[in-house]
Amino acid sequence: MRDYWLSKLCFDLQTPALADEYRANRDAVLARYPLKPEVRAAIMGDDVAALSKLTNPYLLRFYFLMAGMAEDDYLRRIRASKATADERR
Repeated sequence: MRDYWLSKLCFDLQTPALADEYRANRDAVLARYPLKPEVRAAIMGDDVAALSKLTNPYLLRFYFLMAGMAEDDYLRRIRASKATADERR
């Protein structure tokens, strides 16, 4: 199930000024979005696996790269979350 506010955040962060503000003061930007507590916790914890279930994969990749996560780290985490999901089936 997609989370509208998470997707909206990721989409909005494509604006360079907002991305800069987010990197400088994440809490202030997050306060503008009525995120569920568990979604906010996943954002704060850089929980790729949890967030991957809630938004478009392209928005999510952009978000983590914009937020400063190295692409190799992001890819490792997303692949691990997919492998874990496949094992559960």
